Amino acid sequence: MRNEFIDPALFVRNRQRLASLMSNNSLAVVNSNDTPPTNADGTLALPTNSDLFYLTGVQQEQSILLLYPEAVDVNHREILFLREPTALAEIWEGRKLTKERARAETGIKTIEWLSAFPVLFHRLMCESETVYLNSNEHKRAVVETETRESRFVKDTLNRYPLHQYQRLARLMHTLRVVKSEPEIDLIRKACQITEDGFRRVLPFVKPGVNEREIEAEFAHEFIRQGGRFAYLPIIGSGSNACVLHYLENSKRCAKGELVLLDVAASFRNYNSDLTRTIPVSGKFTRRQKAVYQAVLRVLRASIAGLVPGKTVATWQLEAEQLIERECVDLGLINLQEIRRQTPDRRAVKKYFMHGLGHPIGLDVHDVGFTTQPMAPGWVMTVEPGIYIPEEKIAVRLENDVLLTENGPVDLMAGIPIEAEEIESLMRG
Repeated sequence: MRNEFIDPALFVRNRQRLASLMSNNSLAVVNSNDTPPTNADGTLALPTNSDLFYLTGVQQEQSILLLYPEAVDVNHREILFLREPTALAEIWEGRKLTKERARAETGIKTIEWLSAFPVLFHRLMCESETVYLNSNEHKRAVVETETRESRFVKDTLNRYPLHQYQRLARLMHTLRVVKSEPEIDLIRKACQITEDGFRRVLPFVKPGVNEREIEAEFAHEFIRQGGRFAYLPIIGSGSNACVLHYLENSKRCAKGELVLLDVAASFRNYNSDLTRTIPVSGKFTRRQKAVYQAVLRVLRASIAGLVPGKTVATWQLEAEQLIERECVDLGLINLQEIRRQTPDRRAVKKYFMHGLGHPIGLDVHDVGFTTQPMAPGWVMTVEPGIYIPEEKIAVRLENDVLLTENGPVDLMAGIPIEAEEIESLMRG
C-alpha cells in the first residue's frame, strides 16, 4: 500500500524528534506487522504498524526502518528496507513501492531491498553501542500471538547478547501522545467524515430499521469519502445499548427505544471516536430525555475540565462525582448508598463503570503515559454515560477534544448533540 496524501515533512519531523531522544551511538529498528492468516489459504488485510507509519508513512508488508542518527556514513542514518517489486507480485497483488516512490513519500534517501538487511544490520550493530527494539507496551493489550516484531527482538537478542538494549516503546509513547498540527488536521478530517455519516443516519433511523442497516449507512458515507471504520461499530438498540462492547448489530430497532451509536471514521490511519444516543421513534420520552440531559451536562463539564497539568485519574474522579449527583437526581442512587460507599466501591459504578476517555490518534486507544499529567497537544476522547439495564435505557455521549494552553478545543463541536436538534434532524 502507498501513501499519496500526507506531506512527507510530517514523517521527517517525527524521525528527527525520535533521534533527539535516543542515547549516544544508538540505533533503532521498527518492523511492519505480519499479514494475519484466516483459514485455508486466506488472509486478512495487512494491519498498519502505527509506529512504522508514524515514522515513515509506509504501510507495506515486510518493511523495516533502521535509524542510526550518529552513523559515520551519512547514508546509514536512515535506511528503509522494502520488499523488492516483481512482475509476478504485481500481477497478483498490485504495485509495490519502488525506491523512487518510497523516497518521495517518506523523505528517506537510503532505500534498500529487504535482501540487503542482514549484512547492513550486522555491520551497523557492530558499530553501535545501544539498540532500541520495539514491542506493544499498551497496558491494556492482550498479546497472545508472536508478532514479526517480537520474532525480530528474540533473534536479535540471541545473535547480539552483549549489546545494551532499550525499549523503543517508551520513546514512541512520549512522542505520539502529543499531536502535531498536520496530525490534528488529519484527525479533524476523520471527525468531519464522522459528522457526515451521523447526519446521514439521523433521518434514516426509524422503528423497524435493523442495526446492521444503520451500520451500512455509516459505511457508505465513510468509504465514499476515502475513510473507513476506525473500529468495529457499536450500534445497540434497547437493552443492547447497555452492553459496552456490543458488536452483533443484528436487532431490529423498536418503537420507543433508544439506539446507541458508537461509530467513527478513520482517515489516512488517523482516527476519530464518536458516540451518540438517539430515539428510534424520533422523539425522546420524558425519562429518556432526563437521562440524556444528565449525561450531556457531564460531557460538557468534563470537556471544560480537560486542562494541561491535570491527571487522567483526577479528571475521571471529577466525572464520577458529577455522574453521582446526576444519578441521585434521577432516583438511581440514594444518599445512604453514598455514605456507605468506599473509594474502591463507589455507588456510581453501577451506572457508570468505564473510563471517561483516552488518547486517540493513530490508534483509537492511542499510546501515551496516562499516569502523567495531560499536556497541550493531547487529543482525548470524552465519553461519560449512564446505563440503566432494568429500564432498558443507556445513554453515552462522546466527543474528541484537543488540549491547548488556551483551553480545550472540541474537534466535534459541529456534530449534532442537543436533544432538540437530534429530534429535528430525525424528522427530516
